[in-house]
Amino acid sequence: MPVPVPRQRAIPAVESGQAPAAVPAQDGGPLKEEAHRTEAVAPNAGGTTLTLLLIEDDPAGSPILPELRDASGTSIRIRTARNLTEAERLLTDDVHCILLDLALPAPGRVHVGPATDGGAGADTGADADELAVLRHVLQLAPRHAVLALTASGDTERGTEAVRVGAQDYLFRDELDGRLLSRAIRYAVERKRSLTTERKLAEGRMRAQENRRLERGLLPTPLLDGSSLRFAARYRPGRSRALLGGDFYDTVRTPDGTVHAMIGDVCGHGPDEAALGVELRIAWRALTLAGLCGDELLGTLQEVLEHERSDDEIFATLCTVDIAPDGRRAGLCLAGHPAPLVARPGRPAELLPYDNNGPALGLLKGARWPRMQVELGAEWSLMLYTDGLIEGRVGAGGERLGQEGMVEMVRRQLGAGLTGEALLRAAVNEVRQLNGGELTDDVAVVLLDRGV
Repeated sequence: MPVPVPRQRAIPAVESGQAPAAVPAQDGGPLKEEAHRTEAVAPNAGGTTLTLLLIEDDPAGSPILPELRDASGTSIRIRTARNLTEAERLLTDDVHCILLDLALPAPGRVHVGPATDGGAGADTGADADELAVLRHVLQLAPRHAVLALTASGDTERGTEAVRVGAQDYLFRDELDGRLLSRAIRYAVERKRSLTTERKLAEGRMRAQENRRLERGLLPTPLLDGSSLRFAARYRPGRSRALLGGDFYDTVRTPDGTVHAMIGDVCGHGPDEAALGVELRIAWRALTLAGLCGDELLGTLQEVLEHERSDDEIFATLCTVDIAPDGRRAGLCLAGHPAPLVARPGRPAELLPYDNNGPALGLLKGARWPRMQVELGAEWSLMLYTDGLIEGRVGAGGERLGQEGMVEMVRRQLGAGLTGEALLRAAVNEVRQLNGGELTDDVAVVLLDRGV
């Protein structure tokens, strides 16, 4: 076994090559600076320098070698801390691994006696957890690899340290440079592997959440027995893993009426998406129970007020109920853009929106008038969220707006586009006009009645 070499206290600035190293004085007195020499450890060619933070309160009795190289020839720098307060200051992003002496007292515990055979002095305080210091370090450095240093033969304590969260444990009296180098490399790679596995698991969980939210926000329409054709398209806004607060639904009630709805909860996070799911499900249940118009929207507002996480959250909504003969419909708007209707021989236009009521959640006791509109024998009705009209046009600050959207759809209808093809072309053109992905989510629903 190599002869232990007393460690030399490293100075962070020295490690980065920015300051002179501290070397022992000849008389054994305090450390002094040597102005003409530095001991920064440079990485080997082809290797990356690893940095070890040693947390150990006995600067004279440590067998740690001041300069190490692992099996690949990579240099290992050692940074030392006498206590957890000093360790927190030295725990910078370039530290790869922590070597923790389990004999250190945890915060709130007083170290009062000489080390026993187990390697720890007597501690006072109510907390008798021998691994409290390790738990504290794991909380302090959740992204770093940690090696536990314990007394020779204390396998039980070392094993428990690994169970708590350390990557491995080492015996203090059996430690040498070769063993330490190998243990550091192993701990760092194991931590990287565990971090990768955790991120993959989190990614799978997010994907599952996305699918559940998507099923809730974007359901299969209930149109059995109806001659109407249905199409829908949804595109999340830029840089969002979760769907936003846009939602829609379509159902046919036993009397033959087809009810359609599209809405938008302000905001784009998972809470807003979950609230959108709740409103969509509540709308379907209330519609199948026979409610419509002002009564239905008033009840939905109560649902929103009870379920929202903040009093400032609101939702816009557009509902239409199409008569069994398909020639007319009732329209209710709660702060939402009016639908677009296209009929043969006539240019596409917006349905009336003069009686647009407030968004849900803004005004107590609000009312939402139901407007009767004539559709005719053959028509296409497009419901959409504001993401379709709020994109920019070119490099300037001008928005597409409803008028620009109407002109765009008229042109696409003139080119013979219908159904899914029409919706796909509309969303793609809005993105192109915006110069890239839209900042807001886009949801579009299309109902067609042919002759």
